[in-house]
Amino acid sequence: MPDYTIPAASTVVDSALFRDAFGTRAMRDIFSDGALVQRYIDVEIALAKAEARAGVIPAEAAQTIARESRIDRIDFEQMREETDIVGYPILPLVHQLVRMCGEAGRYVHWGATTQDIMDTAVALQVRDGLDIIDADIRALRRILADLAKAHRDTPMAGRTHLQQALPVTFGYKVAIWLAMFDRHQQRLAELRPRIALVQFAGAAGTLASLGDHGFAVQRALAEELGLGVPATTWHVARDGLAEAVNLLALITGSLGKIALDIMIMASTEFGEVYEPFVKGRGASSTMPQKRNPISSELMLAASKAVRQHAGLMLDAMVQDFERATGPWHAEWIAVPESFILTAGALHQARFALGGLIVDAPRMAHNLGISRGLIVAEAVMMQMAPHIGRQQAHDIVYDACRTVNEAGGTLAEALLALPAVTRHFDRAAIERMVDPANYLGLAPQMVDRALALSAQVDDRLGNQRGAGPGFDAGNMPLTS
Repeated sequence: MPDYTIPAASTVVDSALFRDAFGTRAMRDIFSDGALVQRYIDVEIALAKAEARAGVIPAEAAQTIARESRIDRIDFEQMREETDIVGYPILPLVHQLVRMCGEAGRYVHWGATTQDIMDTAVALQVRDGLDIIDADIRALRRILADLAKAHRDTPMAGRTHLQQALPVTFGYKVAIWLAMFDRHQQRLAELRPRIALVQFAGAAGTLASLGDHGFAVQRALAEELGLGVPATTWHVARDGLAEAVNLLALITGSLGKIALDIMIMASTEFGEVYEPFVKGRGASSTMPQKRNPISSELMLAASKAVRQHAGLMLDAMVQDFERATGPWHAEWIAVPESFILTAGALHQARFALGGLIVDAPRMAHNLGISRGLIVAEAVMMQMAPHIGRQQAHDIVYDACRTVNEAGGTLAEALLALPAVTRHFDRAAIERMVDPANYLGLAPQMVDRALALSAQVDDRLGNQRGAGPGFDAGNMPLTS
């Protein structure tokens, strides 16, 4: 028999060992069993209030239901046993709420179906989860903006196909990361009104059990919970939740890209950046010299897991008729884990990037290891007006071969060619082969990225008051 005094969680999102590596307390709290059941109760109470407002049930009954339906009175063991039998938690919950509310209990869950309560509760969880993601992305963007600004002019080797290509700046690299999260911030704002929607439509989605009161109750329920009203039921139209999880996959995908860059740049042979130093973090059990990029590794792992859940959510969109069989259940796995993993990855990113150690001298050293070949294009383009582009290409190509085969630097090889010295003296050649003089518009792109990022904040800040049911143009999405 297992020893139940030892922690028994079996997944990383709940594990006593790994939960803070792969998630955060705040996001776990939103998707915990207790929080979920509380959301079920919130929806049942809001439904009673909405039906009282619409004249469907007595106001006194709604008041009693609101007063007596308390999570501290729930027998969770009994609810677990009944859920295992029924397959869903709502009927077991309703049984207990009916007993709590006495005579008013007859009006609990009036006109609703199980999926109405569960879907609306999930919409509330997702809304709250997106609030955390939104705040984390805003904080990460501030970190990235500061980092890009600080290293606007810090030259380093730009790499394509893992080979040195042309000089860039570290600030330029970070500005690319920043722009990704500017877009994610905008995507999140655009998503909200499509996902923060009430679900109340009855057994087959037609609100038949409430007759002419159906729309009135639906709208009142949405108002009670601060949600929007959908045009039709979304019992089997799961694009909203699928979009939410796929947005999380985009967010963690961007974090995975950043993590991969950091891990490669932190390798011994590169040595250009390091995650913040914390005594013992990233240590090896056998190699004392090791300083592993732990946060980046966790970010990359989360990106892979959420990407799989995004695919699961797309698969779960294929649902049968007016109420699905199994696809709905797959969401119960994918939605909580995706939110928790995304929150964990963002937490790791804020730590790693917030204290990132940037070794500018090492970047400069690495920029010079090609002995000037990284700026061969620059030399060719500056020679072209004097001798023609093709001839300039051929001369520089031969000079590069000389460096690769005989050693020395590109400057030395060029100085040995009369076709070059006829037009350029030593000082001019030294300027041409200085990587810092061939950064293109990288610093200016940093400036532009920072300005556009600030505009995103201004624009989204002005839209925060729109509330559920409105898009970025403040146009109603409700029916």
